Amino acid sequence: MENLIILGTGIAGCTAAVYAARANLKPLLLSGPEDGGQLTLTTDVENFPGFPEGVKGPELVQLCKRQAERFGARFMVDIVESCTQTKKGFSLKLVGGNVLETKALIVATGASARWLGIPSEEQYKGRGVTTCATCDGAFFKGKEVVVIGGGDSAMEEANFLTKFASKVTIIHRKDAFRASKIMQERALMNPKIKVVWNAEIAEIIGDGKRVSGVKLKDTTNGKLSDFKCDGVFLAIGHVPNTSFLKGLIEVDELGYINADKNMHTTIEGLFAAGDVQDKRFRQAITAAGSGCMAAMEAEKYLAEKGVH
Repeated sequence: MENLIILGTGIAGCTAAVYAARANLKPLLLSGPEDGGQLTLTTDVENFPGFPEGVKGPELVQLCKRQAERFGARFMVDIVESCTQTKKGFSLKLVGGNVLETKALIVATGASARWLGIPSEEQYKGRGVTTCATCDGAFFKGKEVVVIGGGDSAMEEANFLTKFASKVTIIHRKDAFRASKIMQERALMNPKIKVVWNAEIAEIIGDGKRVSGVKLKDTTNGKLSDFKCDGVFLAIGHVPNTSFLKGLIEVDELGYINADKNMHTTIEGLFAAGDVQDKRFRQAITAAGSGCMAAMEAEKYLAEKGVH
């Protein structure tokens, strides 16, 4: 029986591990299918405090892991298939066949960005193709970029990118946005934003190192055309990694865990941290902060149960 298991080895999970390990809880972290989380898909991170020259996403994750291990945290590569509540805590059935028992649980499994699912997209991830304008917008100063999507997130990303890019083009597969009226107006009234309606990306074009354009397919007649750009920002949503909690915990209509301001969920002893419960900010620094809070609350919970 473990004192505390943390699901997810991204910045939220690793921060929770640092605090829990320093509290002598000897936490066990499970990697999940994306070891290190979304940061491993990011090249340069320039907005995380303490790194004035920036830091590579994967390097930041590895530093956090080493810090957690220094205080006694343990890491395991496996995926949770299902989770049930027991009299003593929680039982986790793993894909690898093992079953783990824990007195407290922190879910920091994150939310995976939706991708287009085309080969060229995979080739240019981190080389001009990204899912986070806040993270990567500054790398496109004076350049032309496209934003894919038609919801509030796409409008927000497009407006944000006008701070850096010389031109922002929203590409939408339909002839009308699904975004709220006020978000649409903000985007459509911005002189630096243009829209290509009834189009979807068939291929991302580049020289093998960087993006130089996209091949668009007209959704009304199937015709293909080339469109020049330096960056592709995907804003077609995120999928919170909560399917294994089905039937156990309260989630919202999008699948995000409902956690209070102290990272408590509706289940006693189960806490949430990072993007799995945050559909607004989705930043490394906010994920780290929530990981800290979840660990401190888990420590308090376990102390009340006589675990020190």
